[in-house]
Amino acid sequence: MPAATQSNPQSAIHNPLSAKLRIVIVGHVDHGKSTLIGRLFHDTNSLPEGKIEQIRKASEAEGMEFEFAFLLDALLEEQAQNITIDTTQLPFRTDKREYVIIDAPGHKEFLKNMVTGAASADAAILLIDANEGIQEQSKRHAYLLSLLGIRQIVVAVNKMDLVGYRQERFEKVRSDYTEFLTKLGIEPLHFIPVSAKLGLNITKNSPELSWHKGPAILEALDSMQISVPPEGQPLRFVLQDIYRFDERRILAGRIETGTLKVGQEIVFWPDGKGSRVKSIEEWNAKTPPTEATVGESVAITLEEQIFVERGDVGGPPDHGPAEGREIHASLFWLQEESLPLNVPFTIKLATQSVEARLVEITRVLDSSTLEPLAGSPGIIHKNEVADVRIRARKPLAFDRHDRINETGRFVIVTGKRIGGGGIIREAEYQDEKRLAGADENLTWTISPVTPDLRAEHFGHRGAVLWLTGLSGSGKSTLAVALDGQLHRRGISSFILDGDNLRHGLCSNLGFSPGDRSENIRRAGETARLLAEAGLVVICSLISPFRADRENVRKICLRDGIPFAEVFVNAPLEVCEERDPRGLYKKARTGEIKEFTGISSPYEPPVEPELELRTHEHSLPNTLSDLMHFAVELSRIPEPRVAEELARGSGI
Repeated sequence: MPAATQSNPQSAIHNPLSAKLRIVIVGHVDHGKSTLIGRLFHDTNSLPEGKIEQIRKASEAEGMEFEFAFLLDALLEEQAQNITIDTTQLPFRTDKREYVIIDAPGHKEFLKNMVTGAASADAAILLIDANEGIQEQSKRHAYLLSLLGIRQIVVAVNKMDLVGYRQERFEKVRSDYTEFLTKLGIEPLHFIPVSAKLGLNITKNSPELSWHKGPAILEALDSMQISVPPEGQPLRFVLQDIYRFDERRILAGRIETGTLKVGQEIVFWPDGKGSRVKSIEEWNAKTPPTEATVGESVAITLEEQIFVERGDVGGPPDHGPAEGREIHASLFWLQEESLPLNVPFTIKLATQSVEARLVEITRVLDSSTLEPLAGSPGIIHKNEVADVRIRARKPLAFDRHDRINETGRFVIVTGKRIGGGGIIREAEYQDEKRLAGADENLTWTISPVTPDLRAEHFGHRGAVLWLTGLSGSGKSTLAVALDGQLHRRGISSFILDGDNLRHGLCSNLGFSPGDRSENIRRAGETARLLAEAGLVVICSLISPFRADRENVRKICLRDGIPFAEVFVNAPLEVCEERDPRGLYKKARTGEIKEFTGISSPYEPPVEPELELRTHEHSLPNTLSDLMHFAVELSRIPEPRVAEELARGSGI
C-alpha cells in the first residue's frame, strides 16, 4: 500500500473553492497576446507601484520603444521562483471581481491543464490579428478549447489600427472564424474589435471603433460566470495520495463533481472496493466538517480500511464512473515524432497513470479544416486530430467527457514529454449495463506476464498470418510447410486450419452466410489468444467474405497483435483442375451446397499485405516469400523503427 508516512496532510485538507474568474488567452504567434495581457494589467491598475516607469526606463536604456508586451515579461520574471510545472497564473482585478490569467505559453502547457484541476479555466480569449487573419494556430487553439470543455469564449480581433479600423475587415474575420468554430460546437459570446497596443476597446468602447455596438473586453469578462458543474452530477472523488497520520489512514483527493458527506457509502473504481466515509478531516478544526463539495481538496477516513491507491476514483455505488481497459476518444497530437499503432506510451487521466497503446485509428482529421484525410489511417502525425481506440495495460476509471468533463479528458506522455491529449467519446456505465441486462459479474483477468515479456522469452512477438483463398489454391500446403520452417528456425508457431476447427470448436456450424461469419469470428478470437501467448499463428481458412476478414483484423489490432492478410491467389479453373479431394466435382453435380467459387461467392482481398500467386511460381519460391514475410512480421521492433513498421505494414 503506497503511503507517505512522513508527509504533512495539511495541504490536502479542506480548501474552499476560489471565487476568482480564471481566463486563458491564446492566439497565433505575434497576434498580440502579450500586449493584450500587459494592457489588461495596466488599464486595471493591477501593476505593482512604479512598475510601468521602471520598464519605460529600461526600454529607453536599451534604445527600444516601450511596448506593453514587456509588462508580461516582467511579471513572469517576478514569478520565476513560483511557476508551477503547468502554467503561470497572474492575478488582476476590476471594480466587479478578481481574475487570474492562466498563461500557457504553448500547446503542450495548454494540454497539461487537462489533468491539473487547479489550472482549469472558466473562460478564454481567442486572439486574431485583423491584418493577418485566421492562422493555423488560431484553429488549433480553438480545437484545444473544445477539448478542455471551455464554453465561455470571446474572440478579440486585434490590431484594428493596422487595417484602418475598417468594419468590413472585422466582419470578414468574424464570418470565416464562425464557420470553423461551428464545426467544433463553439459559439463565442462576443467578437470584439480591439487594438491592444493603443488600448482601444479594452476597458471601454472607443470612438475609433464606434460601429461596434457590443462590449469592450473587460465588460465582456465582467459579464461571465464562474464555471459551476451542473447540479445533480454524481460524486467523483479523485484520489491523490494516502497518508498515515495519528494511527489513521487518510485518503486525500479532490472532489471534481458532486458532494461528499460523512456516513456516505463510497466505492473506489476501477477495483470496485467500497466503504463508508467516517470523517472529513480539517487541520486544527474544533468541529470537523460533515460535508464537502465540488472543487474542494479534502482528506477523509473510512469506517472499513480497504486497499485503494493514487488514481482511484470514488463515487456512489449506483452511479460510478465507467471502467475498462479500452477507451474511444478524440485525440490531438502535438509531438514532432508521429504516433503509430501498438507503440507503448503513458496515458494520464485525472491522477491515474497507466501504460497504454493505440490499437485503432478510425479516422484522421486535418486540424485546420476538420476534414477527414484520405487513405487508411495507421499513424497520427503532428497537429492531426484523430478518432481512436486506446487499450491500457490495466483498467482505468473514466467518464464520457460530455457527462463529466473532469474525468473525461486525458493526456499522453511519451518518455518525459507531453505528446498529445484528448477527450473520451464513449463510455459504458455499470448502471447502463444493468438496464441493458449485461452480466456485471464478468471481469477480465490480467496476467503479470506482459506481451513484451513473452516476446523476450520467445525471441519474437506473437502474430497472426491469415491465409485466404479458394479451396485448392494452396493454403494448407503453404501453412504446413511454413509451420515446419518456422519451427526449425526457432520460432514458435501453430496452424489453425478451417477443416480442423470444424471438427471441434466450430462443429455446430453449417455453411450459411451467418454460420460462415461465426466460424471466422471464432477462428479470429482463437488466433488472437494464441498470438497473445506469444505464438505465430498461421490461419488457413477460405474465409470468403471481406467483412469477416476485416473483423478478424480488428480483433487482433484491438489487443496490439500484428496481423497480416495473405492472399493465396490461384484462378478458379486452376483450383478446379487441382481438386485434390474432388470437392469441385461434387459441387458441380450438386452434392455439396454453398460451395465457395461455385454456388457461393468469394470476395478476394483488395489490399492484402502479401499476395502469393501459386499458379505462377514454384512451391519453394512461394514458401520462401511467405517465410521471409512471417519472420519480419514476428520480429521484435526496435524503438527507433517502430514508426516505420507501423507505417509500412499497417499494424
